[in-house]
Amino acid sequence: MGIATELTQYAAARTVAALFSPFDPEQNLETARLIARMYSRYSRVRRERARAGVARAFPTLDAKIQGELVDECIGHMLGLFMVDAFAMPRVIGHENWQDRVRLGNVGRAMKHLTSDKPCLFVTGHVGNWEMLGYVLALVGFEMTALARPLDNRFINEWLLGVRQNSGLKVITKWGAMEELQTVIESGGKVGFIADQNAGADGLFVPFFSRLASTYKSIPLLALRYQIPIVCGYARRIGGALRYELRVTDIVEPSDWADQEDPILYIGARFNRALEWMIRESPEQYLWVHRRWNSRPKHERLGQPMPERLSKKLETIPWMTPALLNELGKPLAASVDANALVLDGAPCAIEERYRLPAVAMDSSSKDAR
Repeated sequence: MGIATELTQYAAARTVAALFSPFDPEQNLETARLIARMYSRYSRVRRERARAGVARAFPTLDAKIQGELVDECIGHMLGLFMVDAFAMPRVIGHENWQDRVRLGNVGRAMKHLTSDKPCLFVTGHVGNWEMLGYVLALVGFEMTALARPLDNRFINEWLLGVRQNSGLKVITKWGAMEELQTVIESGGKVGFIADQNAGADGLFVPFFSRLASTYKSIPLLALRYQIPIVCGYARRIGGALRYELRVTDIVEPSDWADQEDPILYIGARFNRALEWMIRESPEQYLWVHRRWNSRPKHERLGQPMPERLSKKLETIPWMTPALLNELGKPLAASVDANALVLDGAPCAIEERYRLPAVAMDSSSKDAR
């Protein structure tokens, strides 16, 4: 990207921020949703990608509702980028954060937040990932977040200042492992946005109805230092600049102590926690992400799942025969809704996105 393009984009972003700043955040969010409706009509490629992801995750959801979900998630996305990112440091501070953010069920993770021992925090592109780190640092928890630098250096520096305004320390991904180890060894807390596609060389784990590539660094760090992983997100409330912090899982070292393949177990467990976040708030997930873009080698070659991989996946404690069969299908194949019926899986908080009951066959019932 040339410097002229970067400066033009930066000037446009600062102009939008300046135009929105005199108005109430809730009014600006309505404007963002209006723009999103127009964007959704003209960005067919992204909309279809999002629609395919929703169908892959929620095959029993009515097609009309799937479309409404995609439209709402695009509106949520533009609200994050056009409103929340700029309004957050202006309207949420040390004195008034309780007016905009409630702590939800964070109490279950409090022993790790307040401990002088290290731990990992995992979230995804669901709700407001920037708000999560911002608020935790604002209320006094020392946090270090791993973040990918934006391609535009000027916007990157600007947003980096926003991120660090509350005391959050941010490390860019390039060459970060040594620095992360230093933070952990000093008892620090490290946060990851962990739902990006990790490429063909990543660790393939279940994510809804298909295998998805995830980074190995989180399991490797957790295993090396024997530290817990707290999985949570910040959920938007009522379409406003108000959020609730929610924890969907805490993975303790004792949980993987007896696992045959602890790397696979940890990767699958925190991805299940990410899936739980999305099941709770599907309208707040970034469905335009290419989450399933990289495929395992056997699928790229048009071959069935190798027996060795199948046996590994069978060791995951919540694996069922129906889900294992589903994971062996190519990405574009139709989805058996029975495979996604799992014990402990949450329902959508918004009633209109709750799934209809699935008539399970006997093998699925036995698996549960």
